[in-house]
Amino acid sequence: MPSPVRLAEIVSALGGELCAGSGADMAQVEARVIHRLAPLESADSGSLSFLSNPRYSAQLAASAAACVIVAPAQREAALGRGAALVTDNPYLYFARLTQWWAARNRRPAVLGVHPSAVVEPGARIHASASVGALAYIGAGAQIGPGVVIGSHGHVGADATIGEHSRLAARVTLGEACRLGARAVLHSGVVIGADGFGFAAELLADGPQWVKIEQLGAVRIADDVEIGANTCIDRGALDDTLIDQGVKLDNLIQVGHNVHIGAHSAMAGCVGIAGSARIGRYCTAGGGAIILGHLQLVDHVHITAATVITRSILKPGQYSGLFPFDDNASWEKNAATLRQLHALRDRLRALEKK
Repeated sequence: MPSPVRLAEIVSALGGELCAGSGADMAQVEARVIHRLAPLESADSGSLSFLSNPRYSAQLAASAAACVIVAPAQREAALGRGAALVTDNPYLYFARLTQWWAARNRRPAVLGVHPSAVVEPGARIHASASVGALAYIGAGAQIGPGVVIGSHGHVGADATIGEHSRLAARVTLGEACRLGARAVLHSGVVIGADGFGFAAELLADGPQWVKIEQLGAVRIADDVEIGANTCIDRGALDDTLIDQGVKLDNLIQVGHNVHIGAHSAMAGCVGIAGSARIGRYCTAGGGAIILGHLQLVDHVHITAATVITRSILKPGQYSGLFPFDDNASWEKNAATLRQLHALRDRLRALEKK
């Protein structure tokens, strides 16, 4: 169970302005004990909640939360129901609060190597690292300070993991792949499997596929998070590159020699074919597809299920399946398409006249 904490401790750690509300005693508010973080609708008198979108102001008025994190514009509305913690960006404050809360309540890793783990000769594991049950560490691998490798993890020969990275159970980091500091890899992630590379040998009854050995690796920079069962293929010749701060959701496929720029983020089931180059601060909605050998400049935002079939050289938001276009043009075309049947009937009527 999470350990309770006083509101004053939260403000001391994360900042913000704690306000007591009409007629309330500030000392009592500061001493109020928080047992959990909760959404407005299910919060109780031991909960800390937040309001990031003014559309949910009605929920704010009805919430039983002990305190609500709000923006300055919602200060008065929040104080009308009780205590408030005022900050310029409630959602960002909430994100940092969840990190602080989780760090306080996370069960500490057991330092050292579990007796059932296999560590090959020449591997170097820092004394402050933790290697879980039945994990495998290949020859020449380097495990940095504070690293946590979950049970059944696999770290290939000559692979490197930077300080304070956390690998959940059943994560595979392939041979010679490099993972930066403070990475978070969730269960089932595979880094450094072979890319999908085959040459066609034409025979009398059809093609036979000849494997192209994948001789590169994967290099992942600092502060990257990768969701469960996501796969990032090693490069064919050069390395596949994931830059600093990239966030990848579950079930994403990143092909060989892809380069994803810093601080880009992609939702579940995105597929990126080989040798695509994606700029910095880009986003992709769930199920989006980016074909191979394309370039996306910085600040490109792709909506869910969009298929990118050509390079995008201008920042902006892009949507569509028939085909994709800049978002404003696509919405106009989509609206027209919905009326296409009625327009056809009108045209036929005009032709008869």
